[in-house]
Amino acid sequence: MKPKHQRLLLVTLAVAAVLGAVVLAMWGLSDKAAYFRTPTDIAAGKAKDGDAIRLGGMVVKGSVRNEGSNVRFDVSDGPGQIPVAYRGIVPDLFREGSGVVAEGRMQNGTFIADTILAKHDERYMPPQMGNQAAEHAVGKTLKE
Repeated sequence: MKPKHQRLLLVTLAVAAVLGAVVLAMWGLSDKAAYFRTPTDIAAGKAKDGDAIRLGGMVVKGSVRNEGSNVRFDVSDGPGQIPVAYRGIVPDLFREGSGVVAEGRMQNGTFIADTILAKHDERYMPPQMGNQAAEHAVGKTLKE
């Protein structure tokens, strides 16, 4: 076999191997894909029961109810509101009136969350950095 044909064969095998790896990766991750939806999207019928989705919005004030290891609350994006049920310990940043992203599935009009991710605002900084940032801001203001 000529070197030219050997190189062509090697390139063909390499391309086939890469395509095979991509197909296997996509097949393995296909059931892990979760589309982001808002309460308004869900109310409009864009999410069916059993579909893996991420629900994002604000925790409605006065809606958090602790029932042992279960937590129930409502998530709203303004016009829409969806009840959420979660079994487990919620993150430290989780509170009424704050942003939240919940991963799970819709079931009979209630979002059953597997994971709760509490969101913080853009101004968040670690507590140990708080004093340094405040001093920096005061010093900057005095210089200006």
